[in-house]
Amino acid sequence: MTMRKFVGAMYVLAALAAVPAQARPLAAIKQDGTLRVGLTGDYAPYSLRLPDGSIKGADVVMAGELARALGVKVEIVPTTWKTLKDDLLADRYDVAMGGVSVTPDRASVADFSVPVLTDGKRPIVRCADKGRFVTIKDIDKPEVRVVVNPGGTNQRFADANFPHASVRVFPDNRAIFKEVAEGRADLMVTDGAEVDYQSRLNAGVLCPAAVPDTFDKADKAYWMTRDPALKAAVDEWLTRTLKSGAYQKALAKAAE
Repeated sequence: MTMRKFVGAMYVLAALAAVPAQARPLAAIKQDGTLRVGLTGDYAPYSLRLPDGSIKGADVVMAGELARALGVKVEIVPTTWKTLKDDLLADRYDVAMGGVSVTPDRASVADFSVPVLTDGKRPIVRCADKGRFVTIKDIDKPEVRVVVNPGGTNQRFADANFPHASVRVFPDNRAIFKEVAEGRADLMVTDGAEVDYQSRLNAGVLCPAAVPDTFDKADKAYWMTRDPALKAAVDEWLTRTLKSGAYQKALAKAAE
């Protein structure tokens, strides 16, 4: 094989790797009778897996509602932020829910629904430090200990904005806030909804940092197999759900 043919073959393989291998269109989902929804189960109030193996959260409720609207049953498929893209491309689930941020790299390989909300990154700290870490400059110092979960936009944000801070990747997003609460880290920067939820859950111990605004802005949406019929159906259902206030009610209930 010549070098030109070899390079050409590599381009073809790379292109194939960026396309879901056996992605199911809406027609196949309806024929099968099951909508597979990917959830990380570590991001309250969107989805949280409990010690007994059950899963709760606003998007667990929404997954069931979407399946009903499509006339099928729902199957919750465990995934992680680190494997979210690979699992979708490998056709392990049809739609990812649970606080997925809209990013260009994700949008390049699969479709996003209309946004469910807009959020942004904020620090969560021990309450005594809520006035200490209010800017990126305050955080990006060698003596500041930042903890972050792997594979998602939190890690991307930390990598991009805290080159001088001591950044530690902690593998379990369900237990990561104990690292701050118990003094092994100074803060975590995550989406505002999670900051508010964990601050209520750990009242008097963890608090939102007194930042004037979020450090950035990002839409949250549902991320799905690239099929125009599926996207149209999800968008139609979600637009109605948002207009009725049902999504907002589910999110508020999950955050209690």
